[in-house]
Amino acid sequence: MQSINSTTPSTDGNQPSSRFSLSNIFKQDHERYDGVPKINIYLLRILYTLMFIFLSYDSWTHILNHKGNWGVTDATAWCVWLGYGAISWIGIINPLKMLPIVLLEIIYKITWLFVVAFPLWTKNELTGSPVEGTTHVFMMVILPIVAMPWRYFFRTYVVNKRMA
Repeated sequence: MQSINSTTPSTDGNQPSSRFSLSNIFKQDHERYDGVPKINIYLLRILYTLMFIFLSYDSWTHILNHKGNWGVTDATAWCVWLGYGAISWIGIINPLKMLPIVLLEIIYKITWLFVVAFPLWTKNELTGSPVEGTTHVFMMVILPIVAMPWRYFFRTYVVNKRMA
């Protein structure tokens, strides 16, 4: 009988089993990721990749095509987003080290949704408004909320203990 982790072909002609399995991605990985399940690592890498691609592209496009003088707030926002996108590549390589930028993303998007979009929605003025498109993008805040390994985050960044 062939082991589930074997990489040699079996004698009955079946393909060997892979070490990857759906059940393994939900298990904690104490060896490589301080007990964070692999699914969180995969989701974080996808999130950082999306941040790198879209924030960098949108920011550089807006900055390079801008005409005239910059408003202070507008320039600050675009430069922060450019920097945010640029450092997100670190998260692709070391997903757990960049969790504070994921928390920043969660906080600023939820805050914006409550401060800007929610009042318009309650007055039935969101549809067709200039903020409608941003609202749809910011509603995707569910992705970083799901990807965030919350127990690890609190253990490492709030309580500052390796084992909670």
